[in-house]
Amino acid sequence: MNILYCGDANMADGLLLSILSLRHHHQQSLHIYILTAALQTARKKYEPLSDQTVAFLTQQLHQDDPNSTITKIDISAQFNREAPTANMETLFTPYCMLRLFSDQLPALPDRILYLDTDVICRRSLDDLYNQDLTGVEIAGVPDYYGRWFFHNRVTHFDYLNSGVLLMNLKFIRQTGLLARCRQLCRNKQLFMPDQSALNKLAVAKRILPRRYNEQRRLHAGTVLQHFTTSFRLFPWVHTLTVKPWQVTKMHDELGLHEYDALLAQYQALAPKLKEVA
Repeated sequence: MNILYCGDANMADGLLLSILSLRHHHQQSLHIYILTAALQTARKKYEPLSDQTVAFLTQQLHQDDPNSTITKIDISAQFNREAPTANMETLFTPYCMLRLFSDQLPALPDRILYLDTDVICRRSLDDLYNQDLTGVEIAGVPDYYGRWFFHNRVTHFDYLNSGVLLMNLKFIRQTGLLARCRQLCRNKQLFMPDQSALNKLAVAKRILPRRYNEQRRLHAGTVLQHFTTSFRLFPWVHTLTVKPWQVTKMHDELGLHEYDALLAQYQALAPKLKEVA
């Protein structure tokens, strides 16, 4: 099973937790690819994920399966050569756009499941991952909030949340989807640039059931839970953002104890991770 993450040096906690959750639910080998880069904007300098962090994560993965792999791919050159200049200073980190370069990387396999690092695996991904993708560029779940405001069709919700995307890179390389997305991000400022570009330009996308990217609250059938920002009405209208590595907030603000065993494992490893990160 091929998994893709993207980010900078600050993604280590999320990576560890997400990878641990994948490991708990899969007997087969996992082949994890991490796209990273050294980036500079007018406001901030970003550092790539370190080799030491990758080595530590690989060590944890090998405890269950020595055939599993983690491959870090630094795409600083590709990104800076074709930088999404219109969207480098938005509310969203430029690293969200790294996956738009996936088609340029021969090391990436034809089929890959992209996950944000705030996504926790709760059940086996076999049914999701192994579905037929003939004629499909990307497959994903509608965005919980964005589906109401952004959609290409009036008959159903088709605006996908990009935190979980099954990508048919073989077909994408033929259709040029990601090349068109990169061009759009260079020339036009977008809200949630990578997600907006993918939704606007994909012509062959599949809508998946909510259980494969639960963005609101845990349900019995949830396979992947995505800890996104949500709106709460009481005691006043406000936003709430809790990430899975914020263990106290998971308990106190979300009242969520579903992942306590996983979080305990993460907490035991986190100090060692910080030493190498």
